[in-house]
Amino acid sequence: MTHDVVIKNGLIVDGTGASGYEGDLAIDGDTITAVGEVKEAGKQTIDAEGNAITPGFVDLHTHFDAQAGWDPLLTPVSWHGVTTALFGNCGVTFAPCKPADRDFLAGMMETVEDIPKNAILTGLPWDWESYGEYLNSIERLDPAINITGMVGHCASRFYVMGERSITDDATEDEIKQIAALIGKSVKEGAIGFSTNRLPGHTLPDGRSIPGTFAQPEELIAISKAVGAEGGILQSVLNYSQLERELNILKEQVRTSGTKILFSAPFNPSKNGDVSAYDQAIDSMHDEGLDINGLTLPRSGGFLSGVRTGLAPFRGENWQKFRISSFEDRLAQLRDPDQRQKLIDEGNRGEESFVPTANCFWMGDDDQPAYVKEATESLSAIAKAAGKLPVEIWIDKALESNGETFFHMRFFNTDLEALQPFLKKDWVLPGIGDAGAHVSQIMDSGWTSFMLCHWVRNNSLFSVEEAVKKLTSDQARIIGFDDRGTLAVGKRADVNVVDMDEVRERQPQLVYDFPDSAPRLIQKAKGYKATLVNGEVMLLDDEHTGVRAGRVLRNPNSAA
Repeated sequence: MTHDVVIKNGLIVDGTGASGYEGDLAIDGDTITAVGEVKEAGKQTIDAEGNAITPGFVDLHTHFDAQAGWDPLLTPVSWHGVTTALFGNCGVTFAPCKPADRDFLAGMMETVEDIPKNAILTGLPWDWESYGEYLNSIERLDPAINITGMVGHCASRFYVMGERSITDDATEDEIKQIAALIGKSVKEGAIGFSTNRLPGHTLPDGRSIPGTFAQPEELIAISKAVGAEGGILQSVLNYSQLERELNILKEQVRTSGTKILFSAPFNPSKNGDVSAYDQAIDSMHDEGLDINGLTLPRSGGFLSGVRTGLAPFRGENWQKFRISSFEDRLAQLRDPDQRQKLIDEGNRGEESFVPTANCFWMGDDDQPAYVKEATESLSAIAKAAGKLPVEIWIDKALESNGETFFHMRFFNTDLEALQPFLKKDWVLPGIGDAGAHVSQIMDSGWTSFMLCHWVRNNSLFSVEEAVKKLTSDQARIIGFDDRGTLAVGKRADVNVVDMDEVRERQPQLVYDFPDSAPRLIQKAKGYKATLVNGEVMLLDDEHTGVRAGRVLRNPNSAA
């Protein structure tokens, strides 16, 4: 007997948390057919000696709703061992959608998620109205990895209520219509429902997006409809009213009987707990409710540099700098008079919403520096050098011909405080936001950071613990029992990872979106191979061109 693929002589880390062991793995078609010792030959053999053999990673927080329409490789996450990605997070989706509402949804996605509106309108086929039709459309594009989606509150509410969805409470009849529409979307294949209650997520005119201020009875009615069809719930909270928000989550889970996932940036406790979430979450778990949080396993934030135009300084000249082209920005820094104007404005102390104390140079090595101490911040470096932060920023920009970046830490800024939070059973790594904030943020390499920093360099997790959090723990939430572990009969989503080398590489700005719109990308190092449904999608850190991914629909759906 000859297998389609045999992976030989690796450390099998099966995703269950069990101790790793030396062995082989065989694949036939899209299925794992042997784990342990494989004596038979393979039509294709991968030598995994010195590498870990793991399940493919699952990313539960992406925004590939648009990018899936023109980038079937679904980069950057496909460079980082991800074989299944969940999109439709944060309440913003493109379905259900009446033809007349396409411009509204595209504009909303641009302001909330920094995905260019023109790219959305020209890059997507827009050959759907219902959510099921949207999944059919994405399926025809043959993605390189598995993708699965949630139906968003914003699109569903706007579909029923139109303009009133932005400012008004839904009537009793409208609540029934919204819940029915969302239930239908889950029945058609959506893995669940997402909502967004953060007032800062706004439309182009500055108003908060539909559903931000929805009353609890609306969310509970929707949750019941979603639970009845076997879907999950996802939420972004209004963190300024955390106790109220967590109580709403509790009622949603109680009444729906399903699982809920929420974005959980680290929020320190004031009473000695690890985090401000702990008491509420512990109470829900005591009640048997299935509630789970996602947090980035490092600091999240914006990339400041000449390429992005983002800088932690304010003023008329810095605004001019921001809206200029890359070439013009560099020319402004090289011009002595204009550079002095920028320095003078930067010296006024009018910093952006991310202060220079939270800005860190990412270095000039191939691996970006994400773990610098407070003494290495932009403001601290400047003080030690007897210079202004703006002068250091400009010096680094000119030394690199405009290519270097500073990381403007926005959340999870304290890695030491983050450690016990990451260890909690209900907390999973994520919120890389792949596909969103495309010209401002690049956090999509978080899986590689998890293995590099928290396993190899820091030993916060064993490789077995970390892989479990990256695979089966995440697959469980979205209900795909056929993925997330290495066992006979499971789908052959597999990574071969060099644990001594795996890491993120420096971000780059490229112009490969529709209409040549810019976006940040980030490649990885250390991935000997990634297989999706039994086919080699990535080999030695580079794509093979194989696109064997699938659109994974709700296992309980009628689709």
